[in-house]
Amino acid sequence: MVSGVQLVKGLISQHAVVVFSKTTCPYCRMAKDVLSSVGARYHVVELNQLGDEPTGDDVQNACHKLTGQRTVPNVFVGGTSIGGGSDTAALHKAGKLVPLLREAGAL
Repeated sequence: MVSGVQLVKGLISQHAVVVFSKTTCPYCRMAKDVLSSVGARYHVVELNQLGDEPTGDDVQNACHKLTGQRTVPNVFVGGTSIGGGSDTAALHKAGKLVPLLREAGAL
């Protein structure tokens, strides 16, 4: 059985960009829209669609434990959390998102 922390750490080491999301969350949609608009390759984990081991709550708790951020989305670029939907949009508006994505190999 894989723990939430093991799953999160594994995914962020395997993918340049990971979005821990929920399908019903408008801020999650915002983050994914911003990433898509710049052509980034990213992996999405929809917490409300996970099975039993680990559950979406387990993964969300793991993200909280690793980053201090409880809310979704939690966007990781190059293994580091850049925050949520508003944070992702603000980085893009400031011209800082694309360089981060390039450095991580997501563009």
